[in-house]
This record gives sequence, C-alpha cells and structure tokens, in this order.
Amino acid sequence: MDKTTQHWQKRLEASDKPAYLLLADLIAEDIRTGRLTARDRLPTLRDLAADLRLNYTTVARGYAEARKRGLIDSRSGTGTFIRGTSPGVPLRGGGGAEMSMNLPPEPQDAALLDRMQTSAARVMRDTASYDLLRYQDFGGTPRDREAGMQWLRARIPDCRIDQLLVCPGIHSVLTALFSQLARPGELICVEALTYPGVKAIATQLGIQLHALPLDEEGPIGESFEHACKTLKPKALCINPTLNNPTTATVSRARREALADIALRYAIPIIEDDAYGLLPRQMPPAIATLAPELTYYITGFSKTLGAGLRNAYVRSPSARQSQRLAGALRATTVMASPITNALATLWVEDGTADAMLQAVRGESAVRQAMAARHLGAYGVGAPSEGFHLWLPLSSAWSTVEFASYLRSQNVGVVASAAFSTDGAPPEAVRICLGGPMSREACDHALRLIADTLAHPLHPHATVM
Repeated sequence: MDKTTQHWQKRLEASDKPAYLLLADLIAEDIRTGRLTARDRLPTLRDLAADLRLNYTTVARGYAEARKRGLIDSRSGTGTFIRGTSPGVPLRGGGGAEMSMNLPPEPQDAALLDRMQTSAARVMRDTASYDLLRYQDFGGTPRDREAGMQWLRARIPDCRIDQLLVCPGIHSVLTALFSQLARPGELICVEALTYPGVKAIATQLGIQLHALPLDEEGPIGESFEHACKTLKPKALCINPTLNNPTTATVSRARREALADIALRYAIPIIEDDAYGLLPRQMPPAIATLAPELTYYITGFSKTLGAGLRNAYVRSPSARQSQRLAGALRATTVMASPITNALATLWVEDGTADAMLQAVRGESAVRQAMAARHLGAYGVGAPSEGFHLWLPLSSAWSTVEFASYLRSQNVGVVASAAFSTDGAPPEAVRICLGGPMSREACDHALRLIADTLAHPLHPHATVM
C-alpha cells in the first residue's frame, strides 16, 4: 500500500459518506492538490479493494463515479489513469476548415463588414482613450447595462438595470455561479449531454455533476424531481435553446415543468441561453417562468463571434446581482472597457442586430447543405443553428470516425466530450461556422457523407 492509498483508507474509515462517492472525492482532491497528476496510473480494482478493505463492487462504483466526473480514464488491457483537471487544447491561429470549435459562421457581406469597421473606428474616435484604459466598477457602466437590457428585451422583457451585469464572457459567469452556489463535493444537476466547459468548471471546483437523462422535449422532469428529493442539488444548469451538442430546444411544456419543480424545492436555475437569440421564434425563457430563482445568461460569442467576449447575466434580484458581481470581480476583475464600448455601440446603432440577421442567414444556407449531404443519416440540423448532431451506425465507433476525419483535416467532436453520465451515445458534433467558406463547408460535408457511405473502404483505417 502506497502513501496515497493509506491516506484514502484513513479518510474512508473516518467518514460516514458512501465509500464509492468519497473515493471519487478523494481522487478529485488529490488532483487539485497535485498528489495525482495527468497520466498517473491508479491501482486495479482488485488491488485497491484489498488495500482499502472494501468490496470489489464498491471500488468499481467509485471508479465509475470518477469517470463520470471526467477525472479518470480506463482502458482494457492497460489500466486506469488520471485525466487531470483540464485537458490540453492545442492553440490554433483561427484559420482552416475546422469543424470542432463551435463558432458562428462569418458572413462575407461587404456592406456589413464595412459597417462593423466603421463602428469600431467610431468607438476609438469618440471616447477618451484613457477612459477605456482605467479600472471600472464591475458590471459595466449604466450605458453598457442599458444596452444589455435592450439586447435581452426579446427574451427577458421585464429585466431591470439593477439585476443586470456586463461580464467578460458566459464561461466566466458559469464559473462564478458554480463557485457561489455550490461548495466542493456538493452537486449541481445538468443535462446528460452538455457543454464541455461545464464539466471542466465542475472538475476545477470539485463540484459533482448529476446527469439528467434527456428525451425529445429536454431533461426529464421526473428525474429532476427525484434528484431534488434525494440528492439535494444546489442548482440546475441548463442550455435550453439549440443545446450544445444535440441541437435540441427544450419544449415550452418541459420548461414549465422544470420551473415548477425548481420552485417547489427552491433550487436555483442557471439558464445558459448562449444560442437563445438565433431562432426567430422560441418558447419563453425559463427566467420568465421562475424569475425569482433563475440566473439568465446570454452573450455574443455564439451569436456574433467568439472573440467578442461580452455576456449579460440577469440575476433573480438586485441583491443577488451584487453578490454575483463580487464573485466575478474576484476571478475576472472586470470586463474589458474597450470590448464593452464596442458591444454597446453595436447594440445601440443596430450593427449587432444586422450581424445576428446575417449569421442566421448564413447558418440557414449551411444547414441546407448539411441536410442535402447528411439528411439520410438522421442528423440533427435546425435551420438557424450552426452545429449538427450526427448519430453513427455500428460500422463506426465515435473515436474511429473522429480520428479518421481529423486525418482528412475535418475536425468533429466525439460525444464523450459532452457526456455527464458516463454513457455517451454513438454520435459526433459538427460545427458549420468559423472562418470556413461555403465551398470549404460543402466539401467537408461531402467528405463526411462519403465516409458514412463507405465505412469499410480501405481509406477508413485509422492509424
């Protein structure tokens, strides 16, 4: 028995918590403190059961829980290894036909591009330079917040300025809310397939994610209510519109059911509506159904461009907005005044809305391409979104499929990246946006269709 397992044995003996959950907690704790690092090998189930004086099934459940949290990987014949807190992502220059990063398309409309450049120049011309280079109060100036309310009006018509914060991106808001609503070891409910950033945030903070199974209308209400009764979650985090990755939009009836359950059990809701302004017609925001519990978040990275790191968060009350501002200030100091000024002007002068309309139009063109090439394969392709959810037949595993396409310079993301229940479906997410031209997008979709049509072709061998 090494020092790590000796430490685990002492903690297990001193705790009343179920051993399988505590085992996963201990692995997470040792990753955070550096006692375990990426690619460290863990003992086999049988060896660890003997060292900890636990039965084999309990240790197997502990490892399964750690896999569910994204802490470890197990490979037949090689063992169980630490994944680490944040997988390395290669830095890219932003070019090429990349279909793995979920970016809005870039419409090549000369008049729109000229309008964007003219507005950007106006920001620098009409604002004192040092006003944009000083510290500012967190949450944006009154003018920035007024622009935020204008942008949110279609989804949250009764938002007040004292409930609204301007923040440096949706991801920073999610991190602050997770840290504020839950402590290490506590639990937040999420969809069984969700934005990978949520998994990374939870791992970094030591927060457990409880996966809610999905049906055609969204997270299943009965599962959420059962979790509320038995697990006492600290929040529900949901991406209800054009879900990343499945493209599904939660129905009005399901939104009402989830809001009702949250109200009955006083569970805060984090409504990550990153794609909420893309569809022209939508069910009501959950924040309008349970306003006293819901933090509503949206921004520009998934509607205009990922480099515009501005987000708006509407808190349930002015007091909760102030508390959230404190949590955000501790981690991000403030949103960039230069970026705020540009986003605010674009909202005020209609440039942001023109960009949104152009992204919608370009997305519809690319979704039509996807339907033409991949419609026979059951692809999820909503007309105003810019990503696809492609189920795979048994002829391909997701890893083989994604690896082969990457060898052909087409990047897709396997379902495991999004899974929170440890049982990802055989599917991949494909992005149609970013700097790709229509021609490059069409070529990539043709290649994907050909790969699906000829899975046993000699070129399909994964090296």
